[in-house]
Amino acid sequence: MKYVLVTGGVVSGLGKGVTASSIGLLLKACGLRVTSIKIDPYLNTDAGTMSPFEHGEVFVLDDGGEVDLDLGNYERFLDIKLTRDNNITTGKIYQSVIDKERRGDYLGKTVQVVPHITDAIQEWIERVAKIPVDGQEGPADVCVIELGGTIGDIESMPFIEALGQFSYRVGSGNFCLIHVSLVPVLNVVGEQKTKPTQHSVRGLRGLGLTPNILACRSTKALGENVKGKLAQFCHVPEENIVTLYDVPNIWHVPLLLKDQKAHEAILKGLNLLGARKPELKEWTARTKVFDTLHDPVRIAMVGKYTGLSDSYLSVLKALLHASVACHRKLIVEWIAAGDLEDSTAKEAPGVYKAAWDLLKGVDGVLVPGGFGDRGVQGKILAAKYAREKKVPFLGICLGMQIAVIEFARSVLGLHDANSTEFDPETANPCVIFMPEGSKTHMGGTMRLGSRRTYFNVTDCISAKLYGNVRFVDERHRHRYEVNPNMISKLENVGLSFVGRDETGQRMEIVELPSHPYFVGVQFHPEFKSRPGKPSALFLGLIAAACGCLETVLHDNGHVRKPLTSAMSNGHSMKIHQNGGAIKSSNGSVNGVYSNGNGVHLEESC
Repeated sequence: MKYVLVTGGVVSGLGKGVTASSIGLLLKACGLRVTSIKIDPYLNTDAGTMSPFEHGEVFVLDDGGEVDLDLGNYERFLDIKLTRDNNITTGKIYQSVIDKERRGDYLGKTVQVVPHITDAIQEWIERVAKIPVDGQEGPADVCVIELGGTIGDIESMPFIEALGQFSYRVGSGNFCLIHVSLVPVLNVVGEQKTKPTQHSVRGLRGLGLTPNILACRSTKALGENVKGKLAQFCHVPEENIVTLYDVPNIWHVPLLLKDQKAHEAILKGLNLLGARKPELKEWTARTKVFDTLHDPVRIAMVGKYTGLSDSYLSVLKALLHASVACHRKLIVEWIAAGDLEDSTAKEAPGVYKAAWDLLKGVDGVLVPGGFGDRGVQGKILAAKYAREKKVPFLGICLGMQIAVIEFARSVLGLHDANSTEFDPETANPCVIFMPEGSKTHMGGTMRLGSRRTYFNVTDCISAKLYGNVRFVDERHRHRYEVNPNMISKLENVGLSFVGRDETGQRMEIVELPSHPYFVGVQFHPEFKSRPGKPSALFLGLIAAACGCLETVLHDNGHVRKPLTSAMSNGHSMKIHQNGGAIKSSNGSVNGVYSNGNGVHLEESC
């Protein structure tokens, strides 16, 4: 097994995740099998109980693992299926060591950070690296490890010590360290400054790790004199110093690394010189199409976490994948759900009017998942607007539940219909707490991971988008579900629950047959969307918003338009030193165009 470690220096948010993902893609293009591990130094056992405002979205894996959003980057770039153990946290490591101590596994020894914690980290890495994640048998050839945080952080010290020991134990020919650092350009002098990177590398070397490759973030390519200075003071060969500079979109990053022969430096460091040259024709073609999109499609994102777009990162990426497949430039209109409510009309009429003006100007509406009652009424109003005005609508998890509540109120006439999450005493509970859920423990107690949904109605939009299959496996993360006792009443007035679980009692997919595209799903289809394989339901939303849904349905969920047919719009993106976001000169971030109501996306695919 070969190991590639990606660390970060100077500041956080430099894009270690997209760098690690791009390196993995590059090595996979060389014919190698690749797996990934993300190390998060926080004490939480997993990301499941963390607020999206605190740490971005919680990414859900097939096995039900609630993990860091960077594992979503790995899965999308590499088209693999990771496990919960591919995300290592301080909490997991300490918990495993304490459990061993309680069992008496240490035979009365004093349990310490060194060697017990550091040994546990190394054992975890070696064990997880051998788990196949690409559908083939046997372990991968290379494991790409991303160490979260910044070199010098106190909380990551045990991991750095463990990785230093690990690199010595596996040997230099089996371990390659790539250090991602910032080379800022001061506006006053316009000169690229190497001192921050020099200090970062010096700190890294002082902790027992020596970088083989430097990946330098900057707004432009490094000058030869800058590379020479970094090589001299960081003890890294010039040919092993690459620049992650401005690119039209982040799908260019693997191509950027390839053009600078980063794969050759990595393969040389890992004694894998027999590997083939990277084959990235399909990735390159898709990237060029992404660059040349010009016909817009506007989608309203109606949620409660619109102040931090990372909260909906996988949803945004799924929209982007579908938009590229339909040859449309995605424009996301961020709408805080609370801004659509009547209370806002009284307190801030200008905000209220702006929110409704945005909603009325979009081609499609998406209500993503969430928890809590804040903004729920605004989401219900958005669903009602989309239903009545025949605007394409996709509701995910809570988005499906609020669509059912709105239908019960408006069509069934049950004006007090609600979810027991928001009103435990409601007389008409459309959405109820799942019987197997826990009301006392939060972490890991939801219905999580991949579950099977059976189509009980075959002649429906969802089944056609999925290719007329009998069932689909999608990932879930929820505590509440549509009340099965309400189904017959709702279906009698036009709603159709076309997908259910194996028991037939749990509602998974709902459609409104009288509407061009009104779909709600209890699962999260965004987690399995890939750049070359967009999620079926997101593809349906974008196709419906573009007016080409019938063509997609006729082709069983595929888009016939050739990749080379898109025309250029001349737009380009820039890397700004604002926490790692790649921003374009025309208002887009990573190919997602925004109305400016939310914080820009970080780098990820």
